[in-house]
Amino acid sequence: MTRVAAVDCGTNSIRLLVADVDPATGELTDLERRMTIVRLGQGVDRTGRLAPEALERTFAACREYAAVIEKHGAERVRFVATSASRDAENREEFVRGVVDILGVEPEVISGDQEAEFSFTGATKELTGGTGGAGFAKPYLVVDIGGGSTEFVVGGDRVSAARSVDIGCVRMTERHLVVDGAVTDPPTAERIRAMRADIEAALDLAEQAVPLREARTLVGLAGSVTTVSAIAQDLPAYDSEAIHHSRVTRDRVREVTERLLRSTHAERAAIGSLHPGRVDVIGAGALVLLAIMERVDAQEVVVSEHDILDGIAHYAASEAR
Repeated sequence: MTRVAAVDCGTNSIRLLVADVDPATGELTDLERRMTIVRLGQGVDRTGRLAPEALERTFAACREYAAVIEKHGAERVRFVATSASRDAENREEFVRGVVDILGVEPEVISGDQEAEFSFTGATKELTGGTGGAGFAKPYLVVDIGGGSTEFVVGGDRVSAARSVDIGCVRMTERHLVVDGAVTDPPTAERIRAMRADIEAALDLAEQAVPLREARTLVGLAGSVTTVSAIAQDLPAYDSEAIHHSRVTRDRVREVTERLLRSTHAERAAIGSLHPGRVDVIGAGALVLLAIMERVDAQEVVVSEHDILDGIAHYAASEAR
């Protein structure tokens, strides 16, 4: 076994996975998996810079993660940073802070690299054995993040990928914020404008990725897993119930419409919804629905394993 630590720092959240990876089978055994909402991408779409308070929230989470990594004695640590830190003018300030705390330099990866990691993490279990029996290839893996969404098509490996700038935080800030606060609930006009923005991004994605050729749609990240939790009426977030759940397009539409017409208080009362997602989940759900309608997917297979697991697999291969 190779013990590794993987950190995925996105626009909305930062996550840690400490795991043992079997070099012979590629099987990954979790030792610790954590997620903290830090909203690193706060205001980046508007200002082009990482806000001081967002950086401090992220560094505070890194300090917590450093203690966990030390406790488990990981042989290798790999820290990957995605959309927000790619876009920010002051990303060097972010890099220096992470190095000081964790001793490793964050890799500000490209959208294509992000897509490859996500695909590996999401499909490792689907490509062989009894676990993959019900999932037809090729897969379309869709990773809906805070600032960007990655589209990857492939079977045993990636055949095409594209990252576009639609995500739950970016869409919320661009279309649903008025005078510094999220509209509660948003007007039909604002929802139409957001949907038009999403459709334009899907046009871009489709120029590079044959979205409609896939036979299985696999959805990743917090917006998708939360929609699954709500669709199942789970009283609290339950990873086991969510992982590899299948949610129909009609049910995704029902959940999306409910979220977009609800108030902040009504969304906050949903037991399975993380407090950090209350204001952005409506936009994330709409991105998922638009994708399903574009590719005519009757259902989405929801995966709890995503870019974080992909980072761990690559870290283990490098440690050997």
